[in-house]
Amino acid sequence: MDNIPNHLSKIDGQLGKLTILGFPFEELAINASFEEIVFLFLHSHLPTQGELEELTEKLLGHRCLDPKILDVLKSAAENQIEPTEALRIGVSCLSMDMHSHRMDKEGISGALKIIASIPVITATYWRLINCKTVISPHPELGHAANYLYMLTGKDSSPEHVRGLEIYLNTVVEHGLNASTFAARVVMSTRSDFVSAITAAIGALKGVLHGGAPGPVIDMLLEIKEFPEIEPYLRHKFESRERLMGFGHRIYRVKDPRAVLLSEVAEDLWHHKGSSKFWTLAIDVERIALRLLKEYKPHRRIKTNVEYHTALVLHGLDIPTPLFTSTFTISRVVGWLAHCFEQLEQDRIIRPKSIYTGPSEQKWSPITER
Repeated sequence: MDNIPNHLSKIDGQLGKLTILGFPFEELAINASFEEIVFLFLHSHLPTQGELEELTEKLLGHRCLDPKILDVLKSAAENQIEPTEALRIGVSCLSMDMHSHRMDKEGISGALKIIASIPVITATYWRLINCKTVISPHPELGHAANYLYMLTGKDSSPEHVRGLEIYLNTVVEHGLNASTFAARVVMSTRSDFVSAITAAIGALKGVLHGGAPGPVIDMLLEIKEFPEIEPYLRHKFESRERLMGFGHRIYRVKDPRAVLLSEVAEDLWHHKGSSKFWTLAIDVERIALRLLKEYKPHRRIKTNVEYHTALVLHGLDIPTPLFTSTFTISRVVGWLAHCFEQLEQDRIIRPKSIYTGPSEQKWSPITER
């Protein structure tokens, strides 16, 4: 299969640089609103004030879920379906609420419907599965603030809203990873956005892709109960257990997104007045990196984005089971931009396979086997 052209992001794993549509990712993450990021990915340029207001109004108009989808989510909650699986189910049901969600001018509207719906589905389902009253979307809050509001029923602090927004801006796009590739494969058949995004969530649900930040928090909470960090980590290495939050297929230096999110996490934990947990996390990172050099001296394994994602989301009081779904609130924008790009290329993705099976087999009747 030929390489797939991509104008959305450029990753330099040796230098630890990530460029998004020509911008250094950190410039966008720190300065843009999430709505500006959405516009940029769907139109390939930053919006004017009027364009931003128009897009924001459209997103607000797409927030309400069809009652039929709410019924499906209630059924999923009754069966205790885990949140990422419920999100996949809910997104697949968006076809019931969309007249056209695939091509050309109707495509933007369909994309905005999916983007607006994912935080609503996530927050609604979390309240359902915890037997709490569902909270309607707030008509005046932005994308990030509304998500936190629908989870808790309260207005979040400006620090929390901005912390979440920077996180969403940071993880919106990262090349041809597993979930993005899944979305592009589906779209390459001239399928529809709902099918492509459903496939992407299915790929993201696997623990090797989107599920890593949860185990990072589990590890840190477990370490809290140990008298010393280093013996705990040595046991992990000597038992050949995977150390979550470290190592990346592309980066050979510290993941640049982790560098930025570590600053966001530090601010969040200091505002919470809970610097003790932050100090623990930094000590674990420092000792883990030292031990990685000792146990794996020939490999350049550094901290990846999942480690500091976990610290940011935990600092925002987002429940661990929602980490992957919260990531999806951002990454769906990147997926959809890839879908548009794939539609423009209009070429089916068909990788070649290398046969490694047996040869020269001979048939025998069933009575002789």
